[in-house]
Amino acid sequence: MPRTITVGLDGSPESRAAAEWAAREAVLRDLPVTLLHVPHPVPDPMAQAPLLGAETLQHWSERIPRESAEGLRLRHPAVEVRTEQRPGAPVDVLVEAAAEADLLVLGSRALSGLGGFLVGSVGQAVVARAEAPVVLVRTGTQAADEHVMDATGIPSATTAFRPVVVGVDLARPAEAPLAFALDEARRRGTGLYVVHGWNLSPYYAYSLAAGVDASDEAARQQAAELTGLLHPWRQKYPDVPVTEVSRLGSPARQLIEAARDASLVVVGRRRRRRPFGIHIGSVAHAVMHHSTVPVAVVAHE
Repeated sequence: MPRTITVGLDGSPESRAAAEWAAREAVLRDLPVTLLHVPHPVPDPMAQAPLLGAETLQHWSERIPRESAEGLRLRHPAVEVRTEQRPGAPVDVLVEAAAEADLLVLGSRALSGLGGFLVGSVGQAVVARAEAPVVLVRTGTQAADEHVMDATGIPSATTAFRPVVVGVDLARPAEAPLAFALDEARRRGTGLYVVHGWNLSPYYAYSLAAGVDASDEAARQQAAELTGLLHPWRQKYPDVPVTEVSRLGSPARQLIEAARDASLVVVGRRRRRRPFGIHIGSVAHAVMHHSTVPVAVVAHE
């Protein structure tokens, strides 16, 4: 099966931002980009037009991927850009396409007046079901946003990449998100921030009542466990500088804060076998909605 980065394309500014990010990622991975369009019904005024025929309908459905591909090829001449149309329910089609791709990229609106995403029902449903990593890119994301500013303080797409950030759960560590994040950092020639947020156990209140503050000891223990978890990964990826961040507080909040100066934030999603509902996880859900940078959601057992 040919390897590719697939973009869910509907002609919106959100999906165009996703396509631009996918093209930049394609250069790093040396892969083609496939613009996948799920045709929508023709708007009512056109559908009711007396002279509307099969050729007009076909033109309407083919225009979005054709024009988007042409523009992407002009802006990214080194990237092979393909187009594909599949009929069906958007969620089902995108989940099916994700199973055939290295990466699925979707667009999402930025929240008005707030830093973060507005992830719609289709995006959430796809993230909850897709086996391949899904990257959410918000409207307005630019190439320069992934890089540090130049020496004069001006945004530039030619400077070094900002670091990649990944969240880990020491209680249930997962390899897939961490491996994905390390690979992304290595491709970008940048460092990786591994973030672990934790909370004190309920017994902490009893220790305070007894006049003992156990928070320092808990912090040392959490930091030591994180170091131990990352030891084999440092050996496997010796060329990726890894920074450990273990802090008391909400894991989601710690990740969102750490990702403000990142090029990409990576979160895990535990696979669920339940047939109904959307199961993403509270941390992944919060990061998806409030991160100011692209978010990669990686499924794991």
